[in-house]
Amino acid sequence: MDTKEAEFLQKLLAMFKVEAREHLNVISFGLTTMGEGGSARSAELVETVFREAHSLKGAARSVNLIDIVNLCQVMEEVFAALKGGRVDLSAQTCDALQQTVDYCFRLVDGEEITTADKSVIRELKSRLGDAVSEDSGREKTTEPMSAQDRQLAEEVTEKDKEGEEPFVQKPEITESLERSADLTPSLPPERQPPTSAGPVAPETVRIATSKLDALLLQAEEMISLKIAAGQRAAELRELKRSFDLWKKKRPRERLIGRTNDLHPDSPLLTDPFISSLDTRLMAMVRAAEYDQRSSAAMIDMMLDDMKKTLMLPFSSLLEMLPRVIRDLSRAAGKKVALTTEGGDIDVDRRILEEMKDPLIHLIRNCVDHGIEPVSERETKGKPADGTMKIAVSSKDNKIEIAITDDGAGIDVARIKSAAVRHSVVSQEEADKLGDQEAMHLIFHSGVTTSPLITDISGRGLGLTIVREKVEKLNGTVAVDSQIDKGTIFRIVVPLTFATFRGTLVRVAEQLFVLPSCNVECVARARRETIQTVENRETIVFEGRPISLVRLADVLQMKSAAARRMQEKGPVQIIILGFAEKRIAFVVDEVLREQEVLVKPLGGQLSRVKNISGATVLANGKVAPILNVSDLLKSVAKNSSSFAAGETTLPEKSLSILVVEDSITARALLKNILESAGYQVQTAVDGLDGLTTLKSREFDIVVTDVEMPRMNGFELTARIRSDKKFMELPVVLVTALESREDRERGIDVGASAYIVKSSFDQSNLLEVIERLI
Repeated sequence: MDTKEAEFLQKLLAMFKVEAREHLNVISFGLTTMGEGGSARSAELVETVFREAHSLKGAARSVNLIDIVNLCQVMEEVFAALKGGRVDLSAQTCDALQQTVDYCFRLVDGEEITTADKSVIRELKSRLGDAVSEDSGREKTTEPMSAQDRQLAEEVTEKDKEGEEPFVQKPEITESLERSADLTPSLPPERQPPTSAGPVAPETVRIATSKLDALLLQAEEMISLKIAAGQRAAELRELKRSFDLWKKKRPRERLIGRTNDLHPDSPLLTDPFISSLDTRLMAMVRAAEYDQRSSAAMIDMMLDDMKKTLMLPFSSLLEMLPRVIRDLSRAAGKKVALTTEGGDIDVDRRILEEMKDPLIHLIRNCVDHGIEPVSERETKGKPADGTMKIAVSSKDNKIEIAITDDGAGIDVARIKSAAVRHSVVSQEEADKLGDQEAMHLIFHSGVTTSPLITDISGRGLGLTIVREKVEKLNGTVAVDSQIDKGTIFRIVVPLTFATFRGTLVRVAEQLFVLPSCNVECVARARRETIQTVENRETIVFEGRPISLVRLADVLQMKSAAARRMQEKGPVQIIILGFAEKRIAFVVDEVLREQEVLVKPLGGQLSRVKNISGATVLANGKVAPILNVSDLLKSVAKNSSSFAAGETTLPEKSLSILVVEDSITARALLKNILESAGYQVQTAVDGLDGLTTLKSREFDIVVTDVEMPRMNGFELTARIRSDKKFMELPVVLVTALESREDRERGIDVGASAYIVKSSFDQSNLLEVIERLI
């Protein structure tokens, strides 16, 4: 096989894996549903799994995966017998079919099948074959096969007569197949489009999701052009207003001291150049406004259409869950039946991908902690089989996922005890908590009521991951439970990643963006409306007192708002809400709400406290996007220090040199340090940093390590080799976290070593204050 054929076969195998997983998920879901018994859709399910197995067999034969072909052939025989009414689906047969599907998954994923596995496969084939042959002799009253059933059976027979010939690529079809390698029709090979004159389903194609993601990212980048066009139109309108004011004032200024009144025919008013300029300026304003409206409409339409292409039914995620529950319940020695609702609701594929892990963690929790063992359920008078239900519903561009079980429920007393034991809360705080508040302690890391750590759960991390993942999607998770009745987890997340809208605020001459979806109210508060309760400032909002905190204190910045608070003048507040929490923040100014293109901070700064990303404003300035969940946690954690007053800041303006090759990280570090009251100069790499250092005096150097031309280690060594800079503090802020890299940093003379993966702006500021 030449290189060209080998590359093509690899493309074909990649497409086969995608298609095969779809077929196997449908078969597994159908078997689980049929295995629960009593389904009114059993005939329809048998038809579905029969066709899916048949299609999978044809696809596997085309890429010469004979083992999968043989397994599919055995499943087809069983499904054909089920369809013809010659076999009843016993628990043993259903279990053997599920194991066969499991082995097909392993073969699709390219796992190596051992000798022991081959023995199991032969046993499965034998068991399934016996299931068909044992029941085939039983006399049953069955309905005659329909014409459609006979046609499908004939198709299966014809395919089997073709034999197991290896895949051979025919030269005459190579070119056409290569053209379709990236856009493969989603119809299985055996099925042909209908030729009748009746309605025809819309033609579909397969396309790599990475290509769709890339197109969506490019479409989202157009938002910056939309914002810039709006800014240019606003600037032209302002210029026109200024020009109109100038026209009104200019004649009077020119005629000061004259006794005669200004005549309407004055040359100053009828100057053709002024008139022409006015007309042209007005035309430019109208053209800019038209272009801005037109481009905005087209960009919005393009974004909306691109997002629709990434929508998938929620069932694409639900189909894998029965297999997960079957494996988990078997490992735990329990019996659990799953029912689902709302699988037809379309959701953004990216949301589905992010929700996969939270759902699996919740299912693990329900199976291991919620559903009781069979003997315990029987003692309580419950059915031996536990039940779990996943219901999906949509409202107001959001989806709610409710995961319910009929298990033992959550023991609030044990949750409190575990939280106190792991120092999440004190005993005094735990005693004050109500049942609902205490129940939410299970989302804290380390809190678990399980006395044993197993492969399934018990480490107290699963529900923490659930909360973090959901909050990352700007969603919420809640729990409710009753002892011996069961537990319900409710997750609410957006239906799609909507265009981000942010509220622009100013704090200490620095601009920040707050997600508009978390902004509940913007107002000005007089000093007399601010009350002090338990040494904490509060205001009344919707009849309830809520905490009032200076945003500058949380971000460790100087603020004019703090001075106005001391002077008892009115202050600008913005009330933020997340889940059930609300806190009012004092800011210097609320500027406007606008559409925002979110830029991630990058892998090196993947987690920065209180900051979730950054955006480039229309004027070219970088504005950090604040993480509302982090802000509320920071307030709860440090409420006593915020109540005491302003954070201690440098008394004098010290100078810092920041050396960083990433423009995003460089802008972020500059903003953090300038907001803390420092003067900051930046350099793009080590060589630029060394040149800048020699041009003026600095009190400290903060530098990255991995940079072009000269890295941070080399820069530090060069600084230490110069007598002039021997005592100058150097802080390394880097993604390198191995022991060898830390030792190298010490060897070259670094004063401090901060790892970006655990970067916290307060740690950086503390290190700088200590060193200078």
